[in-house]
Amino acid sequence: MDPVTLACAVVPLTALLYALHGLRRRRGRADAERRAAALATDPYRAAAGRRWAEDDTQAAAARLLLDGLATVNHRGNLSLTRSGADPARTAGHPLPDALLAALRRRTVPATLGRIELGDTAFRAARQDFHAAWRADLPRSRPDSGCFTAAGALLLIGETAFTVTALLDTAPRGPFQWVAAAATGLALLLQLTWLNRYGRKDPPVAGNASSPAERPALHPALVELASRDPRSRDRLGAGRRRTRGRRSHSRGTRSSPGT
Repeated sequence: MDPVTLACAVVPLTALLYALHGLRRRRGRADAERRAAALATDPYRAAAGRRWAEDDTQAAAARLLLDGLATVNHRGNLSLTRSGADPARTAGHPLPDALLAALRRRTVPATLGRIELGDTAFRAARQDFHAAWRADLPRSRPDSGCFTAAGALLLIGETAFTVTALLDTAPRGPFQWVAAAATGLALLLQLTWLNRYGRKDPPVAGNASSPAERPALHPALVELASRDPRSRDRLGAGRRRTRGRRSHSRGTRSSPGT
């Protein structure tokens, strides 16, 4: 086949493939940025995926300490203050409110780790909170696997055909040699495109896995570390303690003589 004819077909196809790849990357970044913006509206959402010492449960406990609704002792046990025991007081957010309600159900202090492990109502409230905000996140538009596989097969077939055609007819004259070189370069770029197409794009802020790219630490944890680092350390120690003195709910307290 005439190298000029091949170049007129292969070079525009290569340009189209890279244009589609650029649009795909741009769409993926836009979706990720929308999800990151949705997470940024509530610091507890952004904290949900962090390690246990910086997650939303830890932030909720820090918020109760900062608001004077709870205290933590040297053993890491959380207990209500007089203000926290007042049913009219709230923390102003579903997650710390759920933790506050868990403390009100207990008759003795308990560690944050024990509450998280043993209080089914708190776990259910936390799961409901997570489910609610995840349902509100903008959905990514996944690529169709069938179309992707079909496109890859077509591209491989086109590459094989073009290579065979180039080797079948030797170029004649400088114009055909330039066209053949352009076709060969276009094929190389197509193979590069095919190799990169299945890879994920680099993460954006708010949707990253490396520590340097994660969202900022929850404000309550930052403030507690600044104002009362001792309580911050006690809270962390209590999160690790999941066993201890058995606590009873207010509804199951035993009466004297029974």
